Amino acid sequence: MRSLAPRFQALARGTHAGALAVLARARARRGAAAGIQEPKVPVVTISEPIPEDSTPLAPVIPLHGAPVIVDAPAEPSIVTSGTAHLTEEILANQTTEEKSGAKGSSLLNMVRKAVRSNERAVKSALGKQQLWQLPPTNLLRATVHTEIQVNREEVNANARLLQEKLKVFRVEGDVKEVKVGPVVTMYEFKPSAGVKVNTIANLADDLALALSAESVRIVAPIPGRDVVGIEVPNKNRQAVGLKEIIGADLFRSPKYQIPIAIGKDILGAPFVADLRSMPHLLVAGATGSGKSVFVNALVVSLLYRFTPDELKLILVDPKQLELAPYSDIPHLLLPVVTDPKKASLAIRWAVEEMERRYRMIAKTGMRDADGYNEKLRKIGPDAMRELLSKGEELPVGEAESMPKLVIIIDELADLMMTARQDVENNICRLAQKARAAGIHLVLATQRPSVDVVTGLIKANLPTRISFRLTSKNDSRTIFDTMGAERLVGKGDMLFMPPGDSRLLRLHGAYVGEDEVEGIAGFWREQGRPEFREEILADPEDELAGFEGADGEILDSRFGEALDVAYALGAVSTSLLQRKLALGYTRAARIMDMMEAKGVVGPGQGSKPRPVVGPRPQI
Repeated sequence: MRSLAPRFQALARGTHAGALAVLARARARRGAAAGIQEPKVPVVTISEPIPEDSTPLAPVIPLHGAPVIVDAPAEPSIVTSGTAHLTEEILANQTTEEKSGAKGSSLLNMVRKAVRSNERAVKSALGKQQLWQLPPTNLLRATVHTEIQVNREEVNANARLLQEKLKVFRVEGDVKEVKVGPVVTMYEFKPSAGVKVNTIANLADDLALALSAESVRIVAPIPGRDVVGIEVPNKNRQAVGLKEIIGADLFRSPKYQIPIAIGKDILGAPFVADLRSMPHLLVAGATGSGKSVFVNALVVSLLYRFTPDELKLILVDPKQLELAPYSDIPHLLLPVVTDPKKASLAIRWAVEEMERRYRMIAKTGMRDADGYNEKLRKIGPDAMRELLSKGEELPVGEAESMPKLVIIIDELADLMMTARQDVENNICRLAQKARAAGIHLVLATQRPSVDVVTGLIKANLPTRISFRLTSKNDSRTIFDTMGAERLVGKGDMLFMPPGDSRLLRLHGAYVGEDEVEGIAGFWREQGRPEFREEILADPEDELAGFEGADGEILDSRFGEALDVAYALGAVSTSLLQRKLALGYTRAARIMDMMEAKGVVGPGQGSKPRPVVGPRPQI
């Protein structure tokens, strides 16, 4: 069995693409029986380069080694989870002892079932690991692609009007170039020598009147250029669909670790940002500006790129409407949070989780969560547990991978009204330190006033997006400059990238409610979420207790812990965490109380403690 076991262990870790290929062929046979023709599924191994014409939608390498089926746009599904020849090698090279031995025969039967049977057999052979499939792009609505119609006469007439109007205000110069985009047209105006740029910037309303435009935004000057940009909205806007951006090569580029499909720039080119490099995002926008659609596009981008093993979400939606479609998707750590007090508790837990992750990363000698996960892949969970524990009991979740954690808060103002000090302090702590721990914040608000977007929050979230705002003051609150009040709405936005004060004008991609429902339903069909109830444990409840028979103060859940201990005959801190949905600190404190009461003996490293005494009177 020695020569076979390591190979089967490799299969159980999800490195066996052959099993998945057979699964795909089984599906094809079922389809053929029903008269449906399906394309043959190619198998690509990790060790081989993936051809450019079959690049998967997301170059996913599972954190646990769990297999992932990746659906590329307009291409057959490509399995990227292991070697295709492993099963054939196992069956061909088994020793005589393995063929004749009972254990070997049983083990080989499991392999054969995993390879030759259907999806249920594959999942059984892989144990707890889940076969996740990323959503296909056909769940998104295709946008009708039409060429941007350039009315040269209208463009030239506007250019002449601009020059004439500017001359009225003694601003001499020429329109050097015109760039027509899907939503706005930019006129590049080069002022003559001696003309002050500020003079041009103050003429936006006069130019809008001259051109009969809804609004005009002036970029004075265009960074790195000797011209001033005058942006005029098009009379006929071109639609920007999310499918265009997610299906673009840019979204699949490996340089983006957490890609967010934002939309298109003013010239119509797809625009994708990396949440990993931001690493947190502040979003503002008045009602009807497109803010909520953008938040949905952001969530959908994450769901198109990451499996539940790689990404966890905490969604906060005080309005109870915007994020409700994502209820019960397997990525969630909690049901969609609608109560501001519970949201405050979730943010507090995120700070504790950040500190816990940092302790684990430090013990392994790595620099961030990605390094920790890579080390876990190399040495395996058993060796990682030994490295972290050093003979002591580990809390639940230790020695496991660190999935990316994205916390999305749809309305920050409600939280600031409920628990301003706690929310502000915890948000700032996360913004300052959480990047290396793989935790990211997305904060959205309709009302970017100084009492909501405080100086501390703004200083710690340098990456910001604003849709149309109602006043210049709101624009200054977000960007320290005007401009957002002149946007045209419906996805028109200004983007401040990390480490750069320049504002980029972008047009957000649209995703409809039916598309969101379809993608969320696609994930719900694959699995259910594993909620972490201890996240919402109130520290005030933890401190609440009662006086025992001996006069000491006992935890309010001490009786429940005794029930668990005497029912099972042995108990550990991690067991109490799981059974009672407690945090590690509280569960450890209850264990100390049980030891003091003579219920259990002293700790024995990572082993559960047997019950050694009678049940105490409490």
